[in-house]
Amino acid sequence: MKKYLYIFKSELMTNLQYIFDILAGFITYFIMILIFLYLWSYIYQDPNELINGYSMNQMIWYVIITEIVWMSLDGRSLSKKICNDVKSGNITYHIIKPYHYVEYILFNHLGTYVIRFLFLGILGIVLGFFFLGSFPNVSILSILGVLLSCLFAAIISIFHIIIIGLLSFYIEDAHPFYWLYSKFILVLGTIFPIEFFPKLVQPIIHYSPVFAVSTAPAKLFVNFTSFGFIETIIIQLIHFLIAFLIAHLIYMKGVRKINVNGG
Repeated sequence: MKKYLYIFKSELMTNLQYIFDILAGFITYFIMILIFLYLWSYIYQDPNELINGYSMNQMIWYVIITEIVWMSLDGRSLSKKICNDVKSGNITYHIIKPYHYVEYILFNHLGTYVIRFLFLGILGIVLGFFFLGSFPNVSILSILGVLLSCLFAAIISIFHIIIIGLLSFYIEDAHPFYWLYSKFILVLGTIFPIEFFPKLVQPIIHYSPVFAVSTAPAKLFVNFTSFGFIETIIIQLIHFLIAFLIAHLIYMKGVRKINVNGG
């Protein structure tokens, strides 16, 4: 575990050296939040109106949190890196290293995620308070619960992207699968809460990976309850175990394929 913490720390320090590159990404985030702010302000003629159980304040905070969680991930870069590692054969150099490639990618990218999450989080909170003038009903306990859920969401997302990237062992180009994955998250987990979908679809989304990686932290932030927190963590733990096992299985079979083919 110590070596993985060192990998995490090294990537964390590396990202601090390129902080202006991260800050440049704030422009995209700022524009996205402005678009959703004016969109939902137009839809909610009365700020106190409830639409599917959400006030305008809650709806905008929901979008702010989901965008923070998703944009902090920088999943496209990670997917591209893993695909290139497999297709170029660079992954063979990782195989002989004293660490597991899947865990290496996880802790390495968490170093990137933490820095981006910190700065995007500060920007999002400042923007939300500036435009809305208030926060949802939050406490120290609920903030800690939301942060824990964000961490699980990041880990599960990274495992999902590892799975997509490792598909390059079997297909020529796995990038289209990441594109589909990102669009599912955008439509089903980022733009709208579960309650905005047909009742028949809501349970499917609630127990799907979309909830675990995007919806869960935002729902906790806008309406934190002890039951909701426990249920969220249980769902995220289940998805973590599933993604963990699938990622390791695909990697193991991929490495065996390299060995059989002689590298």
